Amino acid sequence: MPRLGDIVRESCREVATMARSVAIDLDAAPAVEPGPEPELDPDAHFLEGSPEEVALGLLTVDAVNFGSGWFPTLRKRPDRSGYTTIATALAERFRREGPWSARELVAIEGAEVAGVLGQDPDHELMGLYAEALRQLGGFLGSRSALDVVDAAGGSAERLAADLAAGMPFFDDRGFYKRAQIVPSDLALAGVVELDDLDRLTIFADNLVPHVLRMDGVLRYAPDLAAHIDAGELLAPGAAEREIRACAVVACEEIAGRLGVAPRTLDHWLWNRGQSPLYKAAPRHRTRTVFY
Repeated sequence: MPRLGDIVRESCREVATMARSVAIDLDAAPAVEPGPEPELDPDAHFLEGSPEEVALGLLTVDAVNFGSGWFPTLRKRPDRSGYTTIATALAERFRREGPWSARELVAIEGAEVAGVLGQDPDHELMGLYAEALRQLGGFLGSRSALDVVDAAGGSAERLAADLAAGMPFFDDRGFYKRAQIVPSDLALAGVVELDDLDRLTIFADNLVPHVLRMDGVLRYAPDLAAHIDAGELLAPGAAEREIRACAVVACEEIAGRLGVAPRTLDHWLWNRGQSPLYKAAPRHRTRTVFY
């Protein structure tokens, strides 16, 4: 049976080979420079609890680690991105009361999520977040978070595959962005040991491709570039998949050249994308539950 990382690599190669709107220029790859070692922000993530509490908290955060297409419409905290605004609010809740139990997650509603996150309860994303958390509660059932990890037998790829099979919002076929980021986050928190973390691909979203585009590694067709540069939403579909797939393919090559794991390169590029230079330029925005 093919392993999840290989499925992503093959799928992305196929999309990149047939791409009409996105091209890869690996001659620009030297512009990608090393960055800091991957780590979780201790302010934005609840890391000080027991291993089970930390694992459950990270599963919860990663269950709602999507919505970049809506982020411009959220109330963000000062000097915080959309993701870190959400993650920080959840971390504060977990420090006060602990993570939600599976039973609480199954019954959660959008209004409660909005209250914790400091957002409008009528915002579309709050309802999607509540649905994602209910899926997590159902997936956990009577199991603990660490039971879920143990069932993967020490494999990051198996854990990602289990998440994708168990929750529709993680079933990001061809990419599995959020399913792959879960084992990486758990390992960075030091609550699990996984043998094959370096077989994970990058976590294909809209920021890493944006950084690659600005660095010259990805080139967009004029009509696609103009659409994104105008700040228009990009519908899910061919062009959006080409952007993400070409990012995966390019990063596989760049990571190999630099002698680092793709997940490490992803961290470097994601952090690079937090700088004002990259934030000043529009990136593609797609309203999806997958990133």
